[in-house]
Amino acid sequence: MNSNRLMPSAFLALAGLVSQSQGALTGTAESFAVLGGAAVTSTGNTVLNGNLGVSPGAAITGFIPGNVNGMVHYNDAAAAQAHADASTAYGILEVELPTAPYLSTKVLGVDVLTLGPGVYRFSSSAQLTGTLILNAGGDPNARFDFQIGSTLTTASSSSVRLINGAQADNVFWEVGSSATLGTDTIFNGSILADQSITLDTAASVLGRALAMNAAVTLDDNLITVPTDVPEPASLWLLAVFASVFGTGQWLAGRRRKARGGSI
Repeated sequence: MNSNRLMPSAFLALAGLVSQSQGALTGTAESFAVLGGAAVTSTGNTVLNGNLGVSPGAAITGFIPGNVNGMVHYNDAAAAQAHADASTAYGILEVELPTAPYLSTKVLGVDVLTLGPGVYRFSSSAQLTGTLILNAGGDPNARFDFQIGSTLTTASSSSVRLINGAQADNVFWEVGSSATLGTDTIFNGSILADQSITLDTAASVLGRALAMNAAVTLDDNLITVPTDVPEPASLWLLAVFASVFGTGQWLAGRRRKARGGSI
């Protein structure tokens, strides 16, 4: 039996013993790692720890070799309801009043290194370069909502880190058009994009990729539906389980492949 395929399911089972998802904002979409509006396509050994769906489109390609540790929904009732719930959540996030001055001229991870709970607005595009730290200040229920007028992009090897009780399930990125995560990005939070979401090679998300109208495009990625776990709420926990289940080389191999090396 292939231990590499056991690891993501084992991770979900163990995480479930200590926590319970509280993604109430996204309704039934909370169980979806990926939900596309028109299509979902994957290249390489993408792993989704959560459900996969598409609605109102019906095209899903690339699984196999990609792997889904959850249910797959091709424009069925579950996918349609998840799409409706995600669209409702998008609308709620879109009209929230910012709790801080607009960040439109700032680059996350460069001009802005750390943020506390709040609603943050970019009138047009948002860029992440380097590391952005979200600090909950000891409140595990702290929310971090980002309103982005047009596009969200991250540079290669960028990251969003959570500290002091911050939970990935309480981080939301509402994107007015499309989001693109650069190669090797380590990202926390749920992306709700009006159009498309693209994850470049080996980008990882502890959260959800929910595209309202267009496609979600994947390339050898890892996306895990978040659970409320003690700090750090990041892919570090997944790496620990990978070591326990003898799959550390699996994760390391994905990174080497992303950089053009051999596995």
